[in-house]
Amino acid sequence: MSWVIFAFSGPVLWAISVHFDKYLVERFFKDSNVAVLLLFTAFVGVLLLPFIWWFEPSVTAPGGASIALIVLSGILYMGGMLLYLLALQGEEASVVAPYFQAGPLFGYGLAYLVLGETLSGRQMAGGALILVGALIVSIRFDRGFHLFKARLAALMLTCGFTMALSALIFKIFAIAVAFWTTTFWMFVGEAMFGCALLMIGPYRRQFVAMLRANTVALLSINGSNELINLGGGLGNRYALMFAPLSLVQAIGSTTTLFVFAFGVVLSLLWPKLGREDLTGRELAQKGLAAALVAIGVALVTQ
Repeated sequence: MSWVIFAFSGPVLWAISVHFDKYLVERFFKDSNVAVLLLFTAFVGVLLLPFIWWFEPSVTAPGGASIALIVLSGILYMGGMLLYLLALQGEEASVVAPYFQAGPLFGYGLAYLVLGETLSGRQMAGGALILVGALIVSIRFDRGFHLFKARLAALMLTCGFTMALSALIFKIFAIAVAFWTTTFWMFVGEAMFGCALLMIGPYRRQFVAMLRANTVALLSINGSNELINLGGGLGNRYALMFAPLSLVQAIGSTTTLFVFAFGVVLSLLWPKLGREDLTGRELAQKGLAAALVAIGVALVTQ
């Protein structure tokens, strides 16, 4: 099976998760700190640890240094997510989203320096088209010119670098050790990050209060959402074993395009669940973005 299918499983499933997130935030998390959202992400992987250990009994085989680095990858991933949520809390999504295009650039630089990965001219052109398409679909031209904001840039550029570094560490050990062993210890790192958040009083109290007030809804809806998000992450990480880091991250950056596509479906079939802008200009902009992404994917997979 082509690595592209696994790479695209990330943005497709993440886009579905975004719509779940929107519903959950408006229904349950409107007055909560963004860090509380991460607690659910941090602990959903814990539920899978026994199954991974049963499927891959050699999870304890890597040495202590290797395990520590893989755990660090999980911590870095959660740290990057926290930076993203902090940026999203203070700015519109249309202003934040374009900064995601920096991730593949960091990924290319890190993979070149550490792994010696290089891209052919065709792959670089395809990756560039994917990034441009993702950038086009992320920009709202009707919102006017946005001045450079140092805090936003610092948060999102650090987020991009942190995510790229996490993906690099994961790729190194997924290839050298085993995919599921690496996934196991990455989940441990994410859980450790969640435990650190729980040690902060206000976050712990908000988390417990929400669970008490909406136990069934949060465990069912948010549980399903986290499993979808988890599936996207696993698929995208699995693609790292077969393709250059920067290309996998470039495909991952197309999440916004799929968010729009699913938003259109919701707007047409279930307007109460989604209200996407379906004006001619919006459709033309997204159509151009989709065409560029399709051409880019064709170039990188030839």
